[in-house]
Amino acid sequence: MTAWPPSGSLAANIEITSISVRRGDVIQIGGQPCRVADLVQLPAGAKRLFFESGEVLTMHAKSRLIALRMTRKW
Repeated sequence: MTAWPPSGSLAANIEITSISVRRGDVIQIGGQPCRVADLVQLPAGAKRLFFESGEVLTMHAKSRLIALRMTRKW
């Protein structure tokens, strides 16, 4: 995973579903933080998440995960 440049952003832990997941969210998988690089919509509300590190995760419609999301500081 590439280093994050310093900015005026704040980090927040949030619960995500296949509906609310976004590019840039950081999800911990097997103890490793992985940043979502791309998303593909699948049937029945599922999404396939592609991470910067090369891992792939299929998130079903009822899946719930905790993610770190960067928010802008205004």
